[in-house]
Amino acid sequence: MLVPGLILAGGRSSRMGRPKPLLPVDRKDTFLTRLIRTLRDAGITEVFVVLSVDGPLDAIESILSELPYSVRVVENPNPQNGQLSSLQCGLNVIERPGVDALLTTLVDLPLVSSATVRTLLDTYKRTRAPIVRPSRLDGSAHGHPVIFDRTLFNKLRLASPKTGAKPIVRSYKSEVINVLVNDEGAFTDIDTPADYERIFGRSLSEAIKLR
Repeated sequence: MLVPGLILAGGRSSRMGRPKPLLPVDRKDTFLTRLIRTLRDAGITEVFVVLSVDGPLDAIESILSELPYSVRVVENPNPQNGQLSSLQCGLNVIERPGVDALLTTLVDLPLVSSATVRTLLDTYKRTRAPIVRPSRLDGSAHGHPVIFDRTLFNKLRLASPKTGAKPIVRSYKSEVINVLVNDEGAFTDIDTPADYERIFGRSLSEAIKLR
């Protein structure tokens, strides 16, 4: 089973004020490198990262070069078109014979655990459902990563950036498998400096000084 991982990191980070891929999780990892390690630890052997052409490409590629893994960078020439445009850029590179599905996540959620990713992969392998995603234990929210079976690749490619992938997910509502996970990282979206301080217990400026 071949399921590449795709990290969407091409947003403008306007609410954060700094590029999210470069934000520190700790002294070792940034948001982006933590996610890459997580996907690799979960057994994903191919990881792709979509970045904006007008983002800090050199700085991001520099931190990627320090990892013990090969990570392929895909550039989104039109990041203003939203997350779906980044997914479509990645899909155009990833799709080939032998690829069974795509696991995609956002750089905004760096704290998801490798155990959650493995559980999603195992569920997909067992069911081959069109969409597999994590759900809170009480079913109150759905998170990331999300696995899309290759039967949906063309629908994703043709979807409108204005509406994103949500209409596709809704149209497969009866077939989606929501995997119950006890992992706050799968639902913790870090969008603002206030989010960062609440989750990490330190201000963003303090964290950056520590690295």
